Amino acid sequence: MSNVSSSSSPSGEGRVQRRGPWRLAVVTDAEAERNGVGAYYTDLVEHLRDHVAEVMVLGPGEDDSLGSVALPMPGDSTQKLWLPNLMNVRRRLQDLQPHAVIVPTPGPWGLLGARLASGLRATLVVGFHTHYERLADLYWSSALGVIPRSYMRMANRFLFERGAVVLANSHAMADAARDLGADSVELMGTPIPRSFIDPPPQALPDAVTRVVFAGRLAPEKNVQAVVDAARELPDIEFTIVGDGPMRPSLEEQSQTLSNLRLPGWLPRAELPALLDGCDVLVLPSHVESLGTIALEALARGRNVLVSAHCGITEWPMLDRALFRIGDGETVAHALSRVASLDPTIRRRKAEMGADGAREMNAWAIDGWLKVLSDHAGSRDEA
Repeated sequence: MSNVSSSSSPSGEGRVQRRGPWRLAVVTDAEAERNGVGAYYTDLVEHLRDHVAEVMVLGPGEDDSLGSVALPMPGDSTQKLWLPNLMNVRRRLQDLQPHAVIVPTPGPWGLLGARLASGLRATLVVGFHTHYERLADLYWSSALGVIPRSYMRMANRFLFERGAVVLANSHAMADAARDLGADSVELMGTPIPRSFIDPPPQALPDAVTRVVFAGRLAPEKNVQAVVDAARELPDIEFTIVGDGPMRPSLEEQSQTLSNLRLPGWLPRAELPALLDGCDVLVLPSHVESLGTIALEALARGRNVLVSAHCGITEWPMLDRALFRIGDGETVAHALSRVASLDPTIRRRKAEMGADGAREMNAWAIDGWLKVLSDHAGSRDEA
């Protein structure tokens, strides 16, 4: 377990609602709705606006004047790597004069944000969400992976050496951050948008007949295992939502499976209805620092089946509500096991999950405000 700050452990006691004068900038390489990191900061900003003076997101898709050149994402042509317009980003930050700059990605935007934070006398807060070195092992051979792994390692160390604090979303990620040179590491919770929390969850039916996977259609998500499950369980309707390098292969396989739908990528606003319409959300990932969609499914009162590689299992308030895919167990077998349970057990799990998700959301917002209170300080306004 990582030597993270003891104050960062979840607790239902001592939680206070802080409000501060802070002006914040999030500088990120992630587009708002294209992956978990982008979704995280969209959700965080939604909540922080109630507690801070001003918060601004600078990244791809936020403002066309901020990005200059788009390149294909290495290993995934369905995504683009946008290069920031240095002058325009700098001007926007100078106008804001932020107390803190939050950088959650080690790409061109994140590195630029870290450099500019220093010149503006702003506190640098680093979010560590993705173990990119592990992803490189999935996308490139050992020889070809040397370059991306070396870049990610150097970029993360650059950020960690300059950050006042590094926030990780699991103990495993906190350990990885310390291995890369981070001195001050704390756990961060994950916020959930109000559209997933406010509407009361719908009760689960007695039988498991509808299963959903939502996420990037990429090797690290182990989405092929969901297709295999659809093939083995013809009486269950499967829906795979998302986009990514595996989409053509999955669509080809779906042609022979009448119980499998692939509607493609969906806007975030449509996900609550998607989750409400399923009985089980499955996330069998090989690499998953948290698993935001699993947290959102818990918030909507759904049963959630995850692999042991998902960081969400490290949070007791959430893990108690999860079903796990066992070692050597297929997704199909795990789903059959869950479906065979008494419906009252599955409903109780769903209720625990909804309660845990709301607890996580409250703790996450309070944790971020505590980080700002502890590290952002105040500026000389003269």
